[in-house]
Amino acid sequence: MDASDTGPKATDYLKALPQYLLPGHPLSRVIYSLTRIRQHGVKNALIRGFLKLYPSIDMGEAEESDPLAFEHFNAFFTRALRPGARPVVAGPGELACPVDGAISQLGPIRAGRIFQAKGRDYSLEQLLGGSAERAEPFLGGSFATIYLAPFNYHRIHMPLAGQLREMVHIPGRLFSVNGATARAVPGLFARNERVVSLFDTEVGPMAVVKVAAIFVAGIETVWAGLVTPPAGKVVRQWRYRDDGPQLERGAELGRFNMGSTVILLFGPEAVSWERSLAHTTPVRMGQLLGRTLR
Repeated sequence: MDASDTGPKATDYLKALPQYLLPGHPLSRVIYSLTRIRQHGVKNALIRGFLKLYPSIDMGEAEESDPLAFEHFNAFFTRALRPGARPVVAGPGELACPVDGAISQLGPIRAGRIFQAKGRDYSLEQLLGGSAERAEPFLGGSFATIYLAPFNYHRIHMPLAGQLREMVHIPGRLFSVNGATARAVPGLFARNERVVSLFDTEVGPMAVVKVAAIFVAGIETVWAGLVTPPAGKVVRQWRYRDDGPQLERGAELGRFNMGSTVILLFGPEAVSWERSLAHTTPVRMGQLLGRTLR
C-alpha cells in the first residue's frame, strides 16, 4: 500500500456511475466480434487508429513488427514479443513480474481482506469465488495488483515455476478497472468477471487472478484456450491432479483480449515485494517483482 493513493473524488463517482447502467457483456461481445474482423480495410483502420491513439507502442519489440501483417485487430493486440525483448529474472528466489503495466496496490492480506484503494478493500474469499477452502492458504499472505493499460503488452507470464492444480471461472460484472473506478466502486475486483489459476510452487500456493473489465472480450489460458466468453451465470471449476501443466518462470500462461488487471496471491511468509515498487510504479514483464522467503 502507498500513502500517495488518495480516496475517491467526485469525478471518480461521475465516471463510475454510467457503468452501473451499461450492458457490459453485450458490449464486450460486440467488441469481441469487431476485433476479429479479417477484412483488410476494417482491421487495418482499427489498428492504425489504435496506434495513433497510443503512439508510445513500440512495434520494434514485437515478433512481427509490421502492424498491418496481423490477421485481425485482436491478433495485433495480443502480439508476441521478439526473443529478448523482456529479459526474465533468473536468480534463485527471484520473482518475475507477470505482465507489463503499473502497480495498482501491493502488500499484506489482512484479516482476509485485500486493499483496493484508500478507504476500500474487498474479501479474499469472494475474489476466489466464495470458497473458504480456496482462500484459506492465502490468509495472512501477500498480494500484488497490476493494472494493464490498453497500450501494454497483453500476454501473462509465470512469476515462478509452478504446476497448475485448479482453474476457476467466476462470472461477474464488467466495470472498468482504471484508477478512478477502483477508487469509486466498492469491491471492484471481487465483483468483475475473473479467471483464477492456482499453482503449487516451491514456496507453496500461488494464485494468478485475471480480472476482466468493460470491453475485455476474452480471457485465455495456454492449457484451456478461451475460457470466457461465454460469461455464463455459475462458477465453473477445473481441478488437475498430477496431469496439471508444469510451467517455468517466465513462461506464458494466458492473455487478455483487450486490457485489464492481474492479481497475484501468495501464502504467509512466502514472498517479499521489491521495495522500490509502489502505487502507480510502471513495471515490465520479467523484471524483479520480489523474492521468495523460503
